[in-house]
Amino acid sequence: MPHGVCDGIRVLKAIVALLVLAILAGGGLWFWSAQDRGAGNASPAANTAVDRRVPVRLATVEPQRFETILESLGTAQANESVTLTATVTGNVSEIAFRDGDEVDVGQVLLRLASAEEVADQREAQVTLTEQRRELNRIRGLVADGIVPRQQLDQQRSRVEEAEARLAAMDARLSDRVIRAPFSGVLGLRQVSTGSLVTPGTPIADLDDISLIKVDFTIPERFLGAVRTGMPIEARSVAFRDRVYEGEVTAVSTRVDIATRTLTVRAEIDNVDLELRPGMLLTTRLPLDPADRLAVPEGAVIATADRHFVFVWAGDGKVRRQQISVGRRQPGLVEVLDGLTEGDRVVSDGILRVREGTQVRVLDGDAA
Repeated sequence: MPHGVCDGIRVLKAIVALLVLAILAGGGLWFWSAQDRGAGNASPAANTAVDRRVPVRLATVEPQRFETILESLGTAQANESVTLTATVTGNVSEIAFRDGDEVDVGQVLLRLASAEEVADQREAQVTLTEQRRELNRIRGLVADGIVPRQQLDQQRSRVEEAEARLAAMDARLSDRVIRAPFSGVLGLRQVSTGSLVTPGTPIADLDDISLIKVDFTIPERFLGAVRTGMPIEARSVAFRDRVYEGEVTAVSTRVDIATRTLTVRAEIDNVDLELRPGMLLTTRLPLDPADRLAVPEGAVIATADRHFVFVWAGDGKVRRQQISVGRRQPGLVEVLDGLTEGDRVVSDGILRVREGTQVRVLDGDAA
């Protein structure tokens, strides 16, 4: 094809393209013009202003119970505890208890062979009886003036000597009987009938667990806040659902110079005999409980060493208020200064408000 013809075709194509673009552009202008006209004819309700108030929830400032809780670990101890042993050497002739028995004070638990001691006791009793009879005879002779009074005094000495010997025999016989020194629960028996026991041989453990003592430590700085009679709570891993209540009965007179702590002793009524000596207990000791004004933790903004809340002013706006805070407990902060009871503070949505912000209180605000 000749070169001139090709150039003519190219020019024709360019003209056609320009015409198409012009037609499309004209249609677009007509479309936007029609849309603008339609918008101009829209109803006034479509132009209603959007509510730009910040939605928040409020919480009412009111008193809550605050207390400092000292938690510590302690070891349970029996009210009274002893390992029963013999004081003399002998063979066990009778065992009058079983493992785990509850016994009363003075109850006979074990006897040692005592035939020789019983014989000596009888001999001493006979000797005393003879000496008393002789004393009565000599007393009559002295009254009749037959024998001197000095002989009467000598006989009285013999009677007293016989009485002392009988008392010694009674004591020796008593040493061969093991009795419960106090009421409590016996542990496992360590001897059998016929066993030879010596002084110091363990027979069984006896514990009074009707009352449990628990010793735990507290930091030195709380010494002035702890006093006798304060209530405590204790828990054990063996009975997770039980809370045992007791009270402080004594505070150590010395502070451990290594740990700067001191020991506190509390007593817990163990009515069901669930707690046992040696158990690990977790103790909670509340200090200086008091009702103080409180706000939710989420309502407080901390800036450096200062704390702020946003208080609802009642005219739809909020104002920033500096407060002094004290103790904390789950979900609450103690307010020492800056608020009064009944004030309402922003608890939710606090990060979206500033001084003077218009707010919209949502339904279900915290009481």
